[in-house]
Amino acid sequence: MSLKKWSVVLGVLVIASMILTACPAPAPQVVEKVVTQVVEKEVKVVETQVVETVKEVEKIVEVVATAVPEVEAKTLHLNMGPGDIPTIDPALATDTSSVQIIWLTFGGVTFQHEETNEVQPGIATEWSASDDGLTYTFKLRDDVPWVKWDGTQVSKVQDCEGNDRMVNASDFEYGILRTLKPETASDYAYVLTFALAGAGDYNTGVVTDTTTVGVKAVDPTTLELTFNEPAAYNLAIAGMWIANAQPSWLIDGDDCTEARGDKWTETGFFQGYGPYTLKEWVHDSTITLVKNPFWPGSDAIPQAKIEEITWYMLDEVPAFSMYEAGELDAAAVPMADIDRVKADPTLSQELVIAPNFCTYYYGFNNKAPFVDDARVRRALSQSIDRQSLIDNVLKGGQQPAQWFSRPGLGAAPTMESHPDLGIKYDVEAAKADLQSYLDEKGLTIDQLDITLMFNTSSGHQQIAEAIQQMWKDNLGVDIKLANQEWAVYLDTIKDPVATPQIYRLGWCSDYPDANNFIREVFAKGGSANPAEGGGVNYDSAAFEEMVVAAARETDPAKRLEMYAEVEELFVDTDAVIAPIYWYTRVTVTKPNVERTFGSGGQESINKWDIK
Repeated sequence: MSLKKWSVVLGVLVIASMILTACPAPAPQVVEKVVTQVVEKEVKVVETQVVETVKEVEKIVEVVATAVPEVEAKTLHLNMGPGDIPTIDPALATDTSSVQIIWLTFGGVTFQHEETNEVQPGIATEWSASDDGLTYTFKLRDDVPWVKWDGTQVSKVQDCEGNDRMVNASDFEYGILRTLKPETASDYAYVLTFALAGAGDYNTGVVTDTTTVGVKAVDPTTLELTFNEPAAYNLAIAGMWIANAQPSWLIDGDDCTEARGDKWTETGFFQGYGPYTLKEWVHDSTITLVKNPFWPGSDAIPQAKIEEITWYMLDEVPAFSMYEAGELDAAAVPMADIDRVKADPTLSQELVIAPNFCTYYYGFNNKAPFVDDARVRRALSQSIDRQSLIDNVLKGGQQPAQWFSRPGLGAAPTMESHPDLGIKYDVEAAKADLQSYLDEKGLTIDQLDITLMFNTSSGHQQIAEAIQQMWKDNLGVDIKLANQEWAVYLDTIKDPVATPQIYRLGWCSDYPDANNFIREVFAKGGSANPAEGGGVNYDSAAFEEMVVAAARETDPAKRLEMYAEVEELFVDTDAVIAPIYWYTRVTVTKPNVERTFGSGGQESINKWDIK
């Protein structure tokens, strides 16, 4: 065939490639027919014929494009809440916003079902336990690649030899050890120090030998974890984000990858392996995840159906306005709008109010002026009319919280079994406690200088103002209010010096057991009681002994009674916190969104779809 004939074919093939790119299935057959006709005719090639052929192919493209409708990518728009996401580093995350992103972009050896809380296979396909119940051996799948957004599409990450980097046992070992490493300063490492053998001494720097920690990559697909106690919740802890695989080559660098250190989670650097990966993070504004086409999927963690998710970082009031304008696909309902939503014929059909494994509370800095006395703390807690707050402010079917560990958790007391447990609304008892304190200290009520701090949010502000008024009406105490943006606030309430006298916080289930609430939050070194100071600043030998004994107990009935005793000591006798309510979720979702509803703060959006 002559050069000119080849040029005609080449020209057609170029156009054909355009068809293949632009059009669905019918295009290849059309292109094949056109190319065959050009070759078989063996006509004399001239410039005009090239032009005519191009015109004919363009007509075919137009016909095909008209005949086959364009398929739009499925995108989802949600709201994360006001303030920037503090981090998406598994070793550093402590809050539900951060964990939500990690939930979708990484994965543990096990996976806790977002609705039932059942522990299912994650990256591990199976596991076995030693006879003493302390050591678990996990067999990992070998078909999960590390991926990144390269600016145009999701691509696999390659090593220095050009091979795809696959998630393996060493990545999990590295992730756990990095979380525990003292230099990482992980606020959530305490979970692993409580659970994993040798983790506490390594985390505090008592030992530096990593082989003393109960984590071992036996081979690329075998991970071994050794625990301190044969607890029922060990499998759930193994799947928590703090134990996720982490990319050592990206964080620390290797022969072909520049070390990114703390910047490894930023746009353009981030690498993950879950059903989604990071596309863009515009701090204080939006964060966008894109579907990972290389996630192989499983029954527990299926491949994503929605191609892209964008979260805004707005207060719930403007976010709800965006929802009503059709700019968000789901949103929390502001307290001021709940009655209107319930009465609206359209919005009421989109509303879901359901229990959530979370507790809303006010923490007292037990070493701060005035609230360093249990009588003051108890008086403030007893003078909160929780039911009135729910009926007149929250309006979302929440339950008044008399203790911290939400009913429904393993070994947690229930209102049916322990109706009189904990703290209740009792103004006369509150007045007596406060007066006892004032008389002993020689003070008057107007000398009490106390501040309540909350993270910036219209909802938290409404709650704070309502409780502030209750304290004024019931006790005559004027409490000041202050607020901070979320990321700053998280640092403040764990600072040995800056922690306010009273602060707002909530706790959601990491795994469904009372140990995850009362011990892991408030034992010394726990989430809200840092060993170096800050948080509730609670130091009680009796409490420490009780929570450890309850964790070790294997009889469910005995465990429940032990946790009931712990709660009585914690919220009434010592009044370390003021539990306020057990959450419900109050959300609206557009009718074209098929979704699940997480019970512990995270959503498996890879299971969602848009009709």
